[in-house]
Amino acid sequence: MSTNNDNAAAAVIAFISGAVLGGVAALLLTPKPGREVREKLSAFGDDAADQFKKYAREAKFKVCVRGSKDADVKYDGGAGWI
Repeated sequence: MSTNNDNAAAAVIAFISGAVLGGVAALLLTPKPGREVREKLSAFGDDAADQFKKYAREAKFKVCVRGSKDADVKYDGGAGWI
């Protein structure tokens, strides 16, 4: 039973390692200058951060208890986790 879990974990690690190595190889072998690659990565990071913030706002809105008079549970924005 644990060999199935070990095989699955090894497959996930191999996939993630391959993805990272492929990304590094693509960045190193790209024919564009470093400045353009850095600008593209920066724009991608900004877009990803904006998407993450959007999804976080949507999740917060869905988690918040609104209009319920007898509900004692309120979302604190995650401040209790830190």
